[in-house]
Amino acid sequence: MKLSLKPAVAALVLAAPMVAFGAEFEIDSAHSSANFAVKHMMVSTVRGSFGKTTGKINIDEKDITKSTVEAVIDATTINTNEPKRDEHLRAPDFFDVAKYPTITFKSTKVEKAGENLKVMGDLTMHGVTKPVTLTAEGFTTESKDPWGNIKRGGVATTKINRKDFGLTYNAALETGGVAVGEEVSITLDLELNKKKEAAGAAAAPAAKPATPAAPAKPAAKGTGTK
Repeated sequence: MKLSLKPAVAALVLAAPMVAFGAEFEIDSAHSSANFAVKHMMVSTVRGSFGKTTGKINIDEKDITKSTVEAVIDATTINTNEPKRDEHLRAPDFFDVAKYPTITFKSTKVEKAGENLKVMGDLTMHGVTKPVTLTAEGFTTESKDPWGNIKRGGVATTKINRKDFGLTYNAALETGGVAVGEEVSITLDLELNKKKEAAGAAAAPAAKPATPAAPAKPAAKGTGTK
């Protein structure tokens, strides 16, 4: 009598764990930066940065458009190389960091754009959430540092109008125009670390089942102690 193996094979396939194509990376805050540039007095550009950026990026190797991004910028670390200006930027006129200490971004969609990516998501700043689109380049090539860590890196850029986020402070100039431009250019230079468990899971060999102990032999007759 022939036995069909198809039901058994189907059961094994359904019972097997799904293969995960996503690789989780964490933003290396020590080697990453969030930079911005804005016009000052209509004649020059002031550039600054935030000193701490954290977050995670899940890169789907099978379908890059299924990747996700979550990032948090510490607004209290703003730095334009001018202490008095930085103090003003942290005050209620601008970021009001006592009330809104972080800037966050959470992706909602990723699309291919030639060799680059378009990352759409929600940017929350100064208590206001608005959709923005980042143009991302890089992030597709892995490298290994001298200590065995898997790295990726890239650059993401966008432009926003600061007034959309409630940053409306300004001062009119006698010659026309305003002291601070409304359009802000943002550049994120990110270095990523692949999570250890994600990096090692694929290479870790399956544990071998323990070998059962041999049963004890019964004692020979007549050898017992009286």
